[in-house]
Amino acid sequence: MLTVDFKKLGFAPGMVVLDAGCGGGRHLGEAFRYRGVNVVGIDLSGENVVTAKNTLNIMQHEGEGGGGAWLVLRCDITKLPFREGAFDAVICSEVLEHIPDDDTATGEIMRVLKHDGPLVVSVPRYLPERICWALSEAYHTEEGGHVRIYRRKELMKLLESAGARCEAQGFAHALHSPYWWLKCLVGHKNNDAWVVKTYHKFLVWDIIKKPWFTRMLDRVLNPLIAKSIVLYMKKGNHYGA
Repeated sequence: MLTVDFKKLGFAPGMVVLDAGCGGGRHLGEAFRYRGVNVVGIDLSGENVVTAKNTLNIMQHEGEGGGGAWLVLRCDITKLPFREGAFDAVICSEVLEHIPDDDTATGEIMRVLKHDGPLVVSVPRYLPERICWALSEAYHTEEGGHVRIYRRKELMKLLESAGARCEAQGFAHALHSPYWWLKCLVGHKNNDAWVVKTYHKFLVWDIIKKPWFTRMLDRVLNPLIAKSIVLYMKKGNHYGA
């Protein structure tokens, strides 16, 4: 399940792309499919790093990659071990809401991105996330959980202060918001509740089959209850700085 619209990023052979907070590698793997694109993933979780490495290893073995190189490292997004301007593009999806020092994190992301390079950032959208917080304290107080809820203007200000300019915005996963509301109602780690299992089966079916009516429903509902907001940005302000 992808949150990012890769068609907006303009990938080309030879580019080096960073997935900052790559998790198990869902966006990292999609970037690796592009012909000649080299990918680097970083994550603070050792388990996620192993999963992402396995994902890319399988893709490479099955010939599903685009022929580029890949590297996955365990490291802190606030202390990236890369030189300034090392990457042609950066993806940071569903990460900043977990980071106490988001100023330093965004500063590091911008430091390693080339001037005028594309940056895509996604975070949980304010209203659906606020409902989750209201329904379950455990959802947002567990270790490694969400430490804040961004309003769009707050996120924009954070990224613009770090040196980015917004090119476009989008929403994603409206059909997933009710799933998380249900989980928060019954216990956000309770995957055995009938209503949660049933809705999860629906989401898996939707992801695999992609029927036209759920795609249409998702588009209609995204402006209202999208689980995530996605900002497509570039490094540098509108005056070329």
